[in-house]
Amino acid sequence: MVNNSLVQFIREARRRGFDDLKIKESLLSNGWELLIIEEGFASIKPPIHFKNKVCIYLDSDVLKLLEKRSKRNLMTISEQIEDILRRSVINAKNTTHSKEKLDDMLVGLFSRKTRKK
Repeated sequence: MVNNSLVQFIREARRRGFDDLKIKESLLSNGWELLIIEEGFASIKPPIHFKNKVCIYLDSDVLKLLEKRSKRNLMTISEQIEDILRRSVINAKNTTHSKEKLDDMLVGLFSRKTRKK
């Protein structure tokens, strides 16, 4: 069950111009659990109508790195993966492929380029 006062707080903070990261930081610093905060944000998130759905299987090492990064960025793992993919696609036009960044490890799973063994 979603906490109604939490949802009201999130809506009011957004109305006042605070971004979600600042709202999450504020709630965490005041003793709210991350899972409860995520449930509050998820309850007011507009429904997404997917044109395509992607299912991936991740190596446990990659998953651990994603979990660490998503906690640091106050995101769920799904949000973190979506963020990484979005930024990688946008930045692909502007970068050369010299050294892959940590975020690009996930994109490597979807690419057709040959992998080093």
